[in-house]
Amino acid sequence: MLETLKNKTYRFLHWTEKWTKTDMVYFAKGGFWLTLSRLVSIFSAFLLSVAFANLLPKEIYGNYKYILSLAGLLSIPTLSGMGTALTQAVAKGFEGSFLPTVKTRIKWGLIGGGGSLILAGYYFFYGNTTFTFSFLIAAIFLPFMDPLNSFDSVLVGKKLFKTSTKYDITIKIVATIGMIGTIFLTKNILLIILSYFTIYTFLRLIFLKITLHRIKLNDRQDERTISYGKHLSLMDIISAITSQLDKILVFNYLGAAELSIYVFAIAMPEQMKGLLKNVYTLALPKFTQSDYQENRKSILIKMLRFSLVLSPVIIIYILTAPFLFRWLFPQYLDSIFYSQIFSISLLSAANSFPIAFLQSQRAQKKLYQYNIYSPAIQIIFLFVFIYFFGLMGMIAARVINRFINLSFAVMLVDRKK
Repeated sequence: MLETLKNKTYRFLHWTEKWTKTDMVYFAKGGFWLTLSRLVSIFSAFLLSVAFANLLPKEIYGNYKYILSLAGLLSIPTLSGMGTALTQAVAKGFEGSFLPTVKTRIKWGLIGGGGSLILAGYYFFYGNTTFTFSFLIAAIFLPFMDPLNSFDSVLVGKKLFKTSTKYDITIKIVATIGMIGTIFLTKNILLIILSYFTIYTFLRLIFLKITLHRIKLNDRQDERTISYGKHLSLMDIISAITSQLDKILVFNYLGAAELSIYVFAIAMPEQMKGLLKNVYTLALPKFTQSDYQENRKSILIKMLRFSLVLSPVIIIYILTAPFLFRWLFPQYLDSIFYSQIFSISLLSAANSFPIAFLQSQRAQKKLYQYNIYSPAIQIIFLFVFIYFFGLMGMIAARVINRFINLSFAVMLVDRKK
């Protein structure tokens, strides 16, 4: 019975390939585990959001998000692009690139730790002891927290999506329980910050060691991995700044309470977008191992059909958002309209296809163009729109820019190689 059902499922997936122009069996197998991971991530973020919304005052939560946003900027030297480069290297059999990549990321991460110490000194000079000790804590963990997560690049590169999901789920569950327990017991922002950095850093260290113990990596190294990873990280600098700049601007222009309203407005749409990142994760190794021209021709079709599937999801969210906020986040009813508008930007998630394609081809020039021009335009939009239109301007700037990014990514793919 089960075998018959399995065969029928395979036949159905193969039949849908005529419509999707995609290896649906591969996407179903890998997508199940990645989707499960994203769902757990969304549920964890949901529980944390409910806890933060109901246990912390808006001002404290706003300060917490502001500190983490600045810490996000300081983590840029940890070379986030190394993860993508390592995934590609492992997919091609160059597993020996793992340790050199991790060591390089930690070495460069010391710059971020030093920057955090400078910020701590700045706030100490101005008498803000909360921010002073917060950035002292961040300085200790920043060089290690993100690089230790490199084990996941190995698992994805080897298409061990099930293992990757198990590890990720464990980290998310333990971290969520730890964070909720902390804010339940205390409203002290320093203890909350310490809990965040400690939990994630040590859990990632544990699973890095488990990965190295269970998977015997070969000694083959691709000399281009670190160089390419640095290029990807350099390309991503402006984008990384932009990803945190919105919260920093809202805090400085409008205040901590308004930042809380903004964060809750974008929270659920961003979690939904996080679920859609599976498309990129699955597409990257597939594009890497497939024919260039075949992939290039099918990308636009994949994007259009992907957007058609997303449209009803967005409509449902817009209709149900008022009920969700009244039930879960009664302190943040001001976020409802902003959140409905922001959810429209989910359609731009289709740019996962062209970006994964460009990265699989190591199209450095085009990736530089995308990762410099797109966030540069957003930075201009953010400053101008928040200055003239406040919080609504910030929401509008992000929605508009995401569709500009989508159009630009398609244009880059359409250009000749």
